[in-house]
Amino acid sequence: MAVKKIETKPVKKVAVKKEVKSEVKKAEKAESKMAAPSYDLLGKKVGSVSLPKELFGGKINDQLMAQAVRVYLANQRQGNANTKTRSEVTGSRRKVWRQKGTGRARHGSITGPIFVGGGIVHGPRTHDFNLKMPKKMKLQALISALTEKNNAQKVFVIDGELNGKAKEFSKIIKSMLVPDSKKTPSVLFVRGKDEGKALLASRNVKKISTIAGSEINTYEVMKNSALVLSKNAIDEMKKTFLK
Repeated sequence: MAVKKIETKPVKKVAVKKEVKSEVKKAEKAESKMAAPSYDLLGKKVGSVSLPKELFGGKINDQLMAQAVRVYLANQRQGNANTKTRSEVTGSRRKVWRQKGTGRARHGSITGPIFVGGGIVHGPRTHDFNLKMPKKMKLQALISALTEKNNAQKVFVIDGELNGKAKEFSKIIKSMLVPDSKKTPSVLFVRGKDEGKALLASRNVKKISTIAGSEINTYEVMKNSALVLSKNAIDEMKKTFLK
């Protein structure tokens, strides 16, 4: 039996080059996503600021973000509502009227729930609504939320120190996000912990909530449509979450 030789075609160099080029383009796109546009105090774009890939370039986990929001909202509940039962209200314990012969329904003491000033049946009682979530899961949920905002190009950076005036801060936000509209979208302004003037400038502006970089959470990021960072806030987030 004669053995047939199998001819192998040489790999084309063109195909390899195309694959390399596509990988380079993907890498360049990923690097561009890790940069957010920066604006000066007049609302003009002055360049871009690189964002930490560990926080703004992770995998998006919708289920984990939903869990983090549920835990956060549950932990905001005080659980102080409390009603008194018939054994706790003030009132006489003697029988209101005799059992038979009056033609009226039988009753015990005046503290019963049917009487005005009596106890409450099935009313709210003090309750601890606190839920726990592991730190690693909290961090991953936050990374998912930040990555989602970054992918949607809703992350901006203010380059400069604010002077503490709310009117000027509002103008910066409007020129930065909606230059042709009078309406301001809901914005989360992330500031440095020691930036007192930034807090004064942002806390009295409508639809803008402010939070320190070390205290940022998944709920606040997802609640607002855009994320505005100060440069100090980025450094603070790195120190807090990238230990």
